[in-house]
Amino acid sequence: MDQVKIGKFITDCRKQKNLTQMQLAEMLNITDRAVSKWETGKSLPDSSIMLSLCHTLGITVNDLLSGEVVTMDHYNIELENKLIEMVREKEKADKRLLSAEVLIGLTASVCLLALVFVASFGQMSNGQKIALIALGFILFLAGCFYALRIEQVASYYECQHCRHRYVPTFKAITMAMHTGRTRYMRCPECGKKSWQKKVISKE
Repeated sequence: MDQVKIGKFITDCRKQKNLTQMQLAEMLNITDRAVSKWETGKSLPDSSIMLSLCHTLGITVNDLLSGEVVTMDHYNIELENKLIEMVREKEKADKRLLSAEVLIGLTASVCLLALVFVASFGQMSNGQKIALIALGFILFLAGCFYALRIEQVASYYECQHCRHRYVPTFKAITMAMHTGRTRYMRCPECGKKSWQKKVISKE
């Protein structure tokens, strides 16, 4: 956000309301020094009084944060840009999750193999060996669970029949035959089964 632009906008709105910095400050129960800092771009209004400030100046929060009165056309463009940015952020987060899924799976597998190896060749009692192997399986199953949860919620699966992209249920992910990230599942849209691939974007 451009603090200087927002500051000038606050100044213009205040003057349009025929208010001095002192009068505006009194209406908001703050000091005129705080208003001066806003208008010179040194700071932004605190979130706790932002709504009161906007109400007093007759503007919206979107106007305030944009540093100008936002028309409906401009508002729609801003909203579209924010939605696009949110989609991109989700795609980035999904990619990070899918990378984490691989790491979790590998770590769980290595832990299981390592503990089984130690239990098989280490000098210890049978009880200790059983405990180590049991611990290995617990860690492995926990890793599989979290990896499957990531597989479910990160990104989408695409039906090969109708091209519908969706997030499957955890049960569908768990029960489906698969090769890598391609799973044989029923599409909730067309009801047909197919080998569905993992895709990052919704569209």
